[in-house]
Amino acid sequence: MDGMSGPYPIRGSVALPEAELMWRFSRSSGPGGQHVNTSDSQVELRFDLARTEALPEVWKRRALDRLASRLVGGVVTVRASEHRSQWRNREAAAVRLAALLAEATAPPPKPRRPTRIPRGINERRLREKKQRSETKRGRSARDWG
Repeated sequence: MDGMSGPYPIRGSVALPEAELMWRFSRSSGPGGQHVNTSDSQVELRFDLARTEALPEVWKRRALDRLASRLVGGVVTVRASEHRSQWRNREAAAVRLAALLAEATAPPPKPRRPTRIPRGINERRLREKKQRSETKRGRSARDWG
């Protein structure tokens, strides 16, 4: 159980490089009872986004721009402490980091081209509006007394 189940794909053939991942372990405040007081089950995973060679340059620029608010010195940090075992928290942190990088490196969406409303639909809408107006005017014009 000591081997990780990586590699963790980001997008396409690009994956998180094991050599560039920095792990830190500490005591978790999560579930675990007395066990939690003695084991370092919380995981902090750090990845130096600014210096990595694993990502294509375009992706790296895009990720640095999109994750600017999360970066500290070009390093992105992810924590996981929801599981009782350190191994499962390591898995969760790595998957979370891969998902974060996949979202940050995704190409920007294509700009929306506004569609034109066909003339027939617009004319029908105006015609129905006029009919409704005539119906309502006919109700108030009558002398009901």
